[in-house]
Amino acid sequence: MMTFDSEVELMKVACFHDNAKLVLRIATDDSKALCPLSVKFGAPLKSCRGLLERAKELGLNVIGVSFHVGSGCTDAKTYTEAIADARCVFHMGDELGFNMDLLDIGGGFLASQYYTCFRTKYITDVIHPALDKYFPADSGVKIIAEPGRFYVASAFTLVVNIIAKKVIMDSTSDEKDEGAKEKPKDKTMMYYVNDGLFGSFLVSALLYITNLPTLYKKPKPDEIMYACSIWGPTCAGVDRIVEQCYLPDLQVGDWLVFENMGAYTVSVSSTFNGFQRPGLHYVMSRPAWQHIQQISSQGMPGPAEEFHLFGVST
Repeated sequence: MMTFDSEVELMKVACFHDNAKLVLRIATDDSKALCPLSVKFGAPLKSCRGLLERAKELGLNVIGVSFHVGSGCTDAKTYTEAIADARCVFHMGDELGFNMDLLDIGGGFLASQYYTCFRTKYITDVIHPALDKYFPADSGVKIIAEPGRFYVASAFTLVVNIIAKKVIMDSTSDEKDEGAKEKPKDKTMMYYVNDGLFGSFLVSALLYITNLPTLYKKPKPDEIMYACSIWGPTCAGVDRIVEQCYLPDLQVGDWLVFENMGAYTVSVSSTFNGFQRPGLHYVMSRPAWQHIQQISSQGMPGPAEEFHLFGVST
């Protein structure tokens, strides 16, 4: 089973794998997505009939339609439009004699950890009526999806170490008056940590996902908070993780914690400038660990050796 969106792909399939089950990928209006995909993938609706006719001429089997509204879709109505377009393509396939019975609605489902005002339920409230209208249960069409980002959005917690620090004094403040009480506005902090945009933060920065750090140790109630920025370790001037946030006066060696660092973080990281990818440490609850050990001791296959009871990603 494989997708296609051009005549050239059809020609390659006909030459090398003519018994494939083909799925026509259609383009969508993904202008509201954080990472558009239809600029690269998908056939415009007006070209779909021609592609289906060509597939028929080549004796290829087209079994369905797929689409993707872009990674991190922020407008659920895009799914409705794409599902309606898919129904049109199914009609074309029926007219040409194809037995199409698969619809892949792709992914792009934003996890609520990224946008607290955007819930997956909002998407399902739109998708379900559209599917009921265009692909009802008695249509015989199988519906599949690709919710990878949603499933692993909170799979990781990243712990970074402050490796350097720069204090920027306000030029209007009186540094000579040692007796004056320090004010938060008198200085800002620049913290440099051992991971950055060329590592775990690449996609989260490109997609403008707000993921502010928390402290490894909670600040005291009366602790002064300063405006600060957080930077990665590389030589690149664009390697800025957080433009502005408020933290207490931290020191080299202190730790910052970034939660919900699952989807598109360590999987797309690089070793640019010689900085290594973060080490991975698996964490599970004690009851879960004991359950895994019990399964293993009973002779059943279990991944006990793959887990550590405690650990962090650093």
